[in-house]
Amino acid sequence: MDVTQQQLWDVDAARSYDTPGTGMFAPDVLGPTVERLAELAAGKAALEFAIGTGRVGIPLAGRGVPVTGIELSEAMVARLREKADETALPVVIGDMATTVVPGRFGLVYLVFNTISNLRTQDEQVECFRNAARHLGPGGRFVVELWVPELRRLPPGQSATVWRSESGYVGMDVYDVLEQRAVSHHFHFDAEEAHRTGRTDAVRLGLSPHRYIWPSELDLMGRLGGFELESRHADWSGAPFTADSRSHVSVYRLPPS
Repeated sequence: MDVTQQQLWDVDAARSYDTPGTGMFAPDVLGPTVERLAELAAGKAALEFAIGTGRVGIPLAGRGVPVTGIELSEAMVARLREKADETALPVVIGDMATTVVPGRFGLVYLVFNTISNLRTQDEQVECFRNAARHLGPGGRFVVELWVPELRRLPPGQSATVWRSESGYVGMDVYDVLEQRAVSHHFHFDAEEAHRTGRTDAVRLGLSPHRYIWPSELDLMGRLGGFELESRHADWSGAPFTADSRSHVSVYRLPPS
């Protein structure tokens, strides 16, 4: 899939990204995320890679943590600017694997599977190195990432349905040779489609990823100079197990 990140995160994506009070904007999802990041910042400034429309950065700044963002999509930043100005939350346009912003931070964080948007292993390693460039001694890099669900693949098949609910179906199609996946997001009004037969009642969104195993992520951390400090299944601190579908991993630079 050759679509670029700029093409994926265009004006239409930015316009429909925010879902206040529901989905990843639901209080029970966003609250523990912000709480944990504020704790890990420990009174120091934070840098968010791929800050998007400010889902996490804005409430974290509201907690008194100085937040700066890096974001590739100008459309997403324009949406963020409707909610927070440059003084409240500065953002630099650029690639999270290479862009450097002024200042030194106590925390760099990358949430909601976004490191997998970098589609080569080299880029993902550079993302860790870029996090290290921005951190002082003892600084932390936090990554939230899903666990590839290859155990759920039926023999001879390449796709899994990971969510099915009223109005939405989420499906991942895997290329296990290249370690890639394309997430398919089907949004639809089932009653309208049945009543009218309209195919435009179904909207499909696609997002390509390079998936990363937890052990591979740890090796990327070591290449960037980090050590794994903790790993949990979610932001609330649930234990990470063989059945966990995602993880929040905290990497830390040596204190000196």
